[in-house]
Amino acid sequence: MRKPALYSPSTRPVASRAGAQQSAVQAPAAPAAVAPPKRWRAALGRLGGSPRVMWSALVLLAALLAASVWQGQANGPKPLTQKDIDAAVLRTLTTQNLPSPAARAAEKIRPAVVRVVSYAKDKKGVDQEQGEGTGVVIVDKGIILTNLHVVQGAQSIKVVFADGLESVATVTGVQAHNDLAVLQAHTIPDDLIAATMRSTGDLVPGDGVVAVGFPFGIGPSTSSGVISGFGRAFKSPEGEQEISNLIQFDAAANPGNSGGPLVTMDGEVVGIVTGILNPTSHRTFVGIGFAVPIESAATAAGLPPF
Repeated sequence: MRKPALYSPSTRPVASRAGAQQSAVQAPAAPAAVAPPKRWRAALGRLGGSPRVMWSALVLLAALLAASVWQGQANGPKPLTQKDIDAAVLRTLTTQNLPSPAARAAEKIRPAVVRVVSYAKDKKGVDQEQGEGTGVVIVDKGIILTNLHVVQGAQSIKVVFADGLESVATVTGVQAHNDLAVLQAHTIPDDLIAATMRSTGDLVPGDGVVAVGFPFGIGPSTSSGVISGFGRAFKSPEGEQEISNLIQFDAAANPGNSGGPLVTMDGEVVGIVTGILNPTSHRTFVGIGFAVPIESAATAAGLPPF
């Protein structure tokens, strides 16, 4: 199929283009075809009456005009060089406050992070908050990953999306040996964005990570650190279950971060935060957190492995 011709827009002002067209219309024709105007004849008489002399004068005038135009262009803006571009970029980097890698990662994952609250009835039959944690949307139809211990035994579950929309949610899947639960929200935002997941296969200790969640119900909160190791095992404080093959990280996490995403500096989910290690009886962060690798977590929702 023949493509239409493409034209580059001129940077010359419209008035100049019109003037150029007018000059082109009024320009004298070839010398052989036009006799000298009557008002030039007197001048020609003074110059000996020779057309050759007249055209020589015109050529001289044209040369002077061309030299004037060339000089004007020479004094105009110079074309950009790579050195000019490098200097402009360096000036921007030194004068502008750019967001950190952790800030960019948090901004990317934040629309997919939800607050998870579970409720149970007390002796009087009144719903009371039983547990609170974090979840991450992995499918834009409202499918959410979180920790099983956040929702276990709940009689009702509420999730709060990034835009503030609240919805009832139900448990649709469980992977008990990894402390994972899959939730389905009944109502979802129109523009819900799911997280991007990526394999942990090429990650190494020292790679930067970010944890986003609701520690102690405050959030969404962001903390950053690095991956400390792989293949770790963790036993819950109650000693009821040991989870193996975990990612160890040092980004700050506390109760309420459970079920939230652990993401790379590209904002891609590589794990689900599931526990913290503290040798004391206090459930506070001392620098060692654990996350279930996303390869295991995704299978809990029936998603294919990487």
